Amino acid sequence: MQETILSSEFSSSPELVEKLYQYGITKNYHEGDIILDENASIRSIPIVMKGMLKVIRTEEDGREILLYYIKAGESCIMSFLGGMHNEKSIVKAEIEEDAEILFLPVDKVSLFIKEHPEWLDYIFRLYHKRFEELLDIINAIAFKKVDERLLNLLNKKAELTASDTINTTHEQLANELGTARVVVSRLLKQLEEEGRLKLGRNKITLLKTITG
Repeated sequence: MQETILSSEFSSSPELVEKLYQYGITKNYHEGDIILDENASIRSIPIVMKGMLKVIRTEEDGREILLYYIKAGESCIMSFLGGMHNEKSIVKAEIEEDAEILFLPVDKVSLFIKEHPEWLDYIFRLYHKRFEELLDIINAIAFKKVDERLLNLLNKKAELTASDTINTTHEQLANELGTARVVVSRLLKQLEEEGRLKLGRNKITLLKTITG
């Protein structure tokens, strides 16, 4: 499984794939585990081999907001930038779905940039993707109501997991949206009454494609 992911991502450079396994350390995590916290030193860069994690930013008042998800084959551009400049992390990375993570030491990240053009291209592609996702977040916060943002989040989760059943709680959704749980509960109940989803214990089943 690992070989398939990295070989596919770096198909033109078997040597780079070999070095990633040689210098990287693989660890397994469960949903809810924190692999990087805010203000922590960044000593290695995570590459998701299996599962998925989410990157969160905490505001001064304690509220959290979801920035983006990282799925298999991807890494965290925030970790790249912070690690290469010896800066503390400004985000939190939490396991969204049981995951296997390969951690690459920061010093190898810089070395690979010089030795392997494919690695630099990988970083630029990640940067471009995350930049677009962050622009979407800014646009949603500035111009969309909470109900629209909730609908978008539910659709995104369903798309990423390829399942109409989403394992989550009202509290988790509220944290990811940076709003109150009572607001999310009210909106979900309204959607259930409209026949667009079914609420269960710590799960939500979409009954049809949800649109605003």
